[in-house]
Amino acid sequence: MQLEAQWVVGFVDGEGCFHVDLNVHAEMPAGHQVLPEFTVVQHERDIQILYALKAFFGCGVVRRNHGDRMAYRVHSKEHLLRKILPFFMAHPLKTKKNIDFLKFRDVLLLMETDGHLTREGLDAIRAIASEMHTRKVDKGVSR
Repeated sequence: MQLEAQWVVGFVDGEGCFHVDLNVHAEMPAGHQVLPEFTVVQHERDIQILYALKAFFGCGVVRRNHGDRMAYRVHSKEHLLRKILPFFMAHPLKTKKNIDFLKFRDVLLLMETDGHLTREGLDAIRAIASEMHTRKVDKGVSR
C-alpha cells in the first residue's frame, strides 16, 4: 500500500498521538527519564494501514496495544528527530493536534541538546508536556 503525504497528515490528524512521558529513573542525571512517542492506534482489522505507515516513515514498530487494538509506535529519539519531525514540519497537521506536535517538537529539540539530562531542561520539558493534550472549554464548547 503506497501512502501519499497529505493522506498521512489527515490520518494522523484523526488517529495519531504525540505524547511525552516522564518516569522516575534514579540512574538518570536529572532523576527522570523522558520518553517521547508518536503513536497511531487502529483496530486489528486495519493493521495493514499501520504497516503502511511503518513503511512510509521507514521506522517504528507495529504491536498489539490492548485487546483488539494494534499500534504503530515510534520511540527512538533519532527516528523522531530525523524522520517524524521533518515530515510534519514539511506537511503540517491541519487540526489543533498541530499544537501538540509543536510542543512535542520542542521537547525533542531540548533532548537533542541533552536538555533532558539537566534539572532546568527537565523542568522545561515537564512544563511543555503538561500543556499537551489539554482542551480548554469555553461556554460548554470544547476547543
